[in-house]
Amino acid sequence: MAAYSAVISLLQTLEQRTPELMIRDQTLESIHATAEYFEHVLETISKSRRFDPEKIKSLEENIRVAASDAEDVVELKNSHIIEGSSWTFENLIQVAEKMNTTKKQVMEIVSHDVDQILELFGDSLIGTPSTSYPILSDQLGLEDDLKIIVKRLTGPPSDLDIVTISGMGGIGKTTLAKKVYDHLTIRYHFDIFAWLTISQEFRCRNVLLEALHCILKETDSFKTYPYDENELADRVQKELKGKRYLVVVDDIWSTDVWDSIRGIFPNYNNGSRILLTTRENEVAMYANTCIPHEMSLLSLENGWRLLCDKVFEPNNEHPPELEEIGKEIVEKCQGLPLTISVIAGHLSKLVRTLESWKDVARTLSEIIASHPDKCLGVLGLSYHHLPSRLKPCFLSMSSFPEDFHFETQILIQLWIAEGFIRTSENGKSLEEVAIDYLEDLISRNLLQARKRRFNGEIKTCGIHDLLREFCLTEAEMTKHMHVERTHSTLPTQKHNVRRFSFQTEYYSVDDCYKLLPPVSRSIYLFSQLNLPIVPSIKPHMRSPIYRHDPIIHELFSHFNLLRVLSMNTKGLTFESFPLVITKLFHLRYLQVHFEGGIPESISELQNLQTLIFSGTFPFDITLPMKIWMMKNLRYIRLDRPTYLPNPGTESLVTGMPNLQEFSGHCTNEVFSGIPNLKRLIFHLPNNKRNYKCWQLDISRLTKLESFKYYGTFITAYRIKRFDFPTSLRRLSLTVCREFFRTDISSTVMMLPNLEELKLKHCGDMLNTWRLSDEDKFKSLKLLLLSDSDHEHWEASSDNFPNLKRLVLKNCYRLQEIPADFGEIGTLESIELHNCTITAEDSAREIVQEQEDMGNYFLKVYIHNSRRE
Repeated sequence: MAAYSAVISLLQTLEQRTPELMIRDQTLESIHATAEYFEHVLETISKSRRFDPEKIKSLEENIRVAASDAEDVVELKNSHIIEGSSWTFENLIQVAEKMNTTKKQVMEIVSHDVDQILELFGDSLIGTPSTSYPILSDQLGLEDDLKIIVKRLTGPPSDLDIVTISGMGGIGKTTLAKKVYDHLTIRYHFDIFAWLTISQEFRCRNVLLEALHCILKETDSFKTYPYDENELADRVQKELKGKRYLVVVDDIWSTDVWDSIRGIFPNYNNGSRILLTTRENEVAMYANTCIPHEMSLLSLENGWRLLCDKVFEPNNEHPPELEEIGKEIVEKCQGLPLTISVIAGHLSKLVRTLESWKDVARTLSEIIASHPDKCLGVLGLSYHHLPSRLKPCFLSMSSFPEDFHFETQILIQLWIAEGFIRTSENGKSLEEVAIDYLEDLISRNLLQARKRRFNGEIKTCGIHDLLREFCLTEAEMTKHMHVERTHSTLPTQKHNVRRFSFQTEYYSVDDCYKLLPPVSRSIYLFSQLNLPIVPSIKPHMRSPIYRHDPIIHELFSHFNLLRVLSMNTKGLTFESFPLVITKLFHLRYLQVHFEGGIPESISELQNLQTLIFSGTFPFDITLPMKIWMMKNLRYIRLDRPTYLPNPGTESLVTGMPNLQEFSGHCTNEVFSGIPNLKRLIFHLPNNKRNYKCWQLDISRLTKLESFKYYGTFITAYRIKRFDFPTSLRRLSLTVCREFFRTDISSTVMMLPNLEELKLKHCGDMLNTWRLSDEDKFKSLKLLLLSDSDHEHWEASSDNFPNLKRLVLKNCYRLQEIPADFGEIGTLESIELHNCTITAEDSAREIVQEQEDMGNYFLKVYIHNSRRE
């Protein structure tokens, strides 16, 4: 809802405004009071269905325009104060008058129904905490499909075979393919796995890069390389050569697209397979003339079971009086699992009464009778009944391309920068409130949790294609955001919105000028920018380097109210940091790729909250001293070794009190200036500094929850001791060769809240890891050992009393897993990747011993077995 987000944004701007602009000014107080009234009205009408929809649409548009115009003026006044320019209150008075006029119009619309509103207020939604469940049930109607697909993938012929799954959108094709992809039989059978999502917005290069990422398990190593498509295709074929592979090609739409990628999959007569999903039966038949596996709609009984699982949780009984009307609702969803799940998410938030469920059934009947796209209409029902605070967060999904995976931490920072999150009365931080919003949207099945940590925390999330289509339509219609997806004819006048996302393959500066008004607040760039390229003459510059002056200066100086600038294209790297960006005083979120260092003038961005930089510069860079002046920074992520300097005791009195995450390296003294840090990614330097062997003391970071340490194979740089805070829950150490030889391991054992421990390249040729009876990781739930040099591991179940998940990767020397691990009552899984045959056999023996005793909860997963 663009109106609600405009009002919330205005309130935040007013509440954080410059003191010179405030000074108990009655005009600003009037604007603030009116904005609060608008917020109350919008929240109220979102909970009532007794208003004329056309009147509501007009009301919301009037509020959106009034709030947006008011914020433009307030922020311009703020800019004038910072620049030292002259300013007056004249425009503010005009804005206040316009706000009051709009308020009168709103009051006229709602006045006739005030009694009904007050009567309904709070009855339609339950304020109980939400519980998150998967988008589709794992056990409803997929068992038979799963058996059929697994058999086809593992059986004859030996030639490369293409297995196809077809069916309408939202029927569960991807869910079935994912279950097959993760199935234990499949994981034993194939050597290499790759998952390629195609979708309507097909780009061959991106698909090839994704294939290499899956095969090589390297996140970004190829994304910035200037390889052409033929070179990338050759590399994919080389990596697949001689190995039995399974490639899932998900959501392919046309035969032309299949023709363009079919040639990259070689046939070695070794039983390799391609699993293809598509909505188009013609594409399925074209890829393989055998009859495709066509997904069926859910039966009424299975649909009812799915709805019950979502609303009442599995194994919980439903009130008998709701069964008849519940099955009627399921029938109206026409057997489509996605639709049933979304409606169930809506029902889970309603009072569980017969009347409230009948109301949903009546609404569904009206939608099915009138909406041209019945499925999108039903999905829209759940959106339109969202609390106002959640609607802008849902509509923000239109900012991102199809099948984009949103990293939770970055998505949350975007919501905060956009002004969608306000501090709550219960003392929660902005991040905590945003996580509540995210969990709420997932529990309603409007978003999907793609990856979760073992403790349930969301790592990445996404949105179903059909819901994204609805989201794009709604965002455009309500003027929340304009998304440019095709190179269509540009409009004759600028769009009357504040947020823009470019998702075409290319775009030009002229496109920005013609589309975007000067008052634009957010620009998301997922496209290549047409700019002059500087030839890459240095070995480390693997991607094209773009010149930016004066073109970029002209572009960004045009949008001086910009808050979010997300340049998310890996291939777009500037030859140096675009200095014009430092003039965007209102900027809160910045993501950009460039060469060279960070200028001192970055400190001019006093409102900046999120700073994400990347590039290919091979040496450490030092952050400017003036970064300590940026008190609003909440999140700093830099994908290259970065040094945070110690500015001295005087400057550290306040430091950066809001900083939640930092990646780089620094001295121990710096930690006093970032006392509220929750996540620290620490890189030992690549270039020579006077560190050598030293002690890292982060114990003063009493709110730190996650610490990742990246050492160096250069022997001159070593950490001889760590001092950790007791608040630490997740610890990852990479190239910490001293871990097993010093008291570092005993220090880690003493951490009372440590739940996750990852040790990578930490063995240092130590033959045995021996734990005594006194050595206990009391709270540890996840243990990962990667590239360990150990040959033997002496430990018992008492050393890891609460372990849930054990992961071993590339442990080429480890002979066996301690046999006593089967006695760990909480252990759920043992995973081995590229380990010895004897280690694999010991894992199987542990599981078999438990099964012989009647315990079937422990599972073993073996990937890339050396036996094969």
